[in-house]
Amino acid sequence: MAKSKTANESEPVVIKKYANRRLYNTETSSYITLDLLSQMTREGREFVVVDAKTGEDITHNVLTQIIMEEEQRGKNMLPVNFLRQLIAMYGDSMQSMVPQYLEASMDAFRKNQQQFQEAMKGAFGGGPLAEIAKRNMQMFEAAASAFGTGMPGMPTPASAPASDEAKDDEIAELKAQLAALNAKIDKLS
Repeated sequence: MAKSKTANESEPVVIKKYANRRLYNTETSSYITLDLLSQMTREGREFVVVDAKTGEDITHNVLTQIIMEEEQRGKNMLPVNFLRQLIAMYGDSMQSMVPQYLEASMDAFRKNQQQFQEAMKGAFGGGPLAEIAKRNMQMFEAAASAFGTGMPGMPTPASAPASDEAKDDEIAELKAQLAALNAKIDKLS
């Protein structure tokens, strides 16, 4: 998926990682943390992490470290079954296809998410279904916050206005969608 870059994003920011595990942002001439790199990633800011001594590109390792820290904080996004299946793919004859498949799947997921958000914004613009769309969006946000995760780019309500029954329905629907995705992954295995 090609992204159009603005003038200040023409080149990725170079982050140098020193032996003492400190990260140095060459663009701002300051030391930064993994949390800031995580934030930059969520904002779509491109960066490359290089070993300060050898010049080796270690971006993959640092991104994996960010994921590990997020998972340890209780923000588990990777189900245990998925992790087991992923580990089982190492050394498999299909291993070389997994990265492209995962990247394409994530791109499709993000595209669908953006289309959904745009459709919801359009529904809020007016018309007879606008109020229904607003209530549906509130229930969706309440379900997302019930899982402890908000959707990127969508506000998380401070208090969920939806009823417990509506939340249960939304959770059941999300579980069904997750089961369908797991079934698709199983078919590929």
